[in-house]
Amino acid sequence: MKDISIIIPSRNEMFLRRTIDDILLRHEVDIEIIAVLDGVWDDIPQNPLVNVIYLSESIGQRAATNMGVKLAQGKYVIKCDAHCAFEQGFDRKMLEALKKTGDNVCMVPIMRNLWAFDWKCYRCGWKTYQGRTPEMCPTCKDRKKVRRKMMWIGKERPQSTSYCFDSEPHFQYNTAWSKRPEVRQMIAETGLSETMSLQGSFFMCTKEKYQELNICDEEFGSWGNQGIEVACKFWLSGGRVLCNHNTWYAHMFRTQGGDFGFPYEQHGREVAKCKEKVKDLFFNNKWDKAIHPLSWLVERFMPVANWTQELINNLKK
Repeated sequence: MKDISIIIPSRNEMFLRRTIDDILLRHEVDIEIIAVLDGVWDDIPQNPLVNVIYLSESIGQRAATNMGVKLAQGKYVIKCDAHCAFEQGFDRKMLEALKKTGDNVCMVPIMRNLWAFDWKCYRCGWKTYQGRTPEMCPTCKDRKKVRRKMMWIGKERPQSTSYCFDSEPHFQYNTAWSKRPEVRQMIAETGLSETMSLQGSFFMCTKEKYQELNICDEEFGSWGNQGIEVACKFWLSGGRVLCNHNTWYAHMFRTQGGDFGFPYEQHGREVAKCKEKVKDLFFNNKWDKAIHPLSWLVERFMPVANWTQELINNLKK
């Protein structure tokens, strides 16, 4: 049995190979990488630690992740986006922490922003931070000499450790939580802190717990609100969601658009359907594995985003 299976769902991801190479360079325990190519082929060099599953037709990010988990040989599974970098020994540090906390835990590292590349003019030396493809070099007006210069650096600022969601629900950062004295004390004593929700680009738990809680429920749709789904299922079933402050990963966000946009079409009705599923299942307390209502979770982390006592009372009703 492997220590950890790292599942990477991928659809037309330009940095998948770089992400895999980084894992192979940084890992320190017995791992396997399962890359699920969801409807788009990608040329990945052969490696005994890398298993590639190619699907000729797309089935969606959640379904692709579930397929990888089903085939995983590790006791623990990591779901990871295909545009991430990692600290040396991130897998060992996560494994050590999870062995201490028990199996009813979902854990994430500190999240940094990934500085993947710069745009550089190889004629005059002009360069700019990653983003949309420049039409030409603004200095020498050369269209053909502007190319990517790969950086692949996890920026030290900002570093995200705590997340939440508002009453819509929308994902939110919860920076105030980690500044509380009791949270600071927990970090100092254990290297860990609790977080109400997740960002979704990386999380780790046991394979058994993943399957028991039906993480990445395909009824939510292809993708969206994944961090809320995962966090609610752990917290409301009696588990915990923790951030490991002893290690980090870096994630590249799709805010640039252009040639690094979303690989799945973003239909408004599908986004709305996913949010309604979250509300119906968790806000209306319909999830059959819950031993706590959602109001318990919100109150545990108050003050949270736009939650008011009136909104919490409505949940209790």
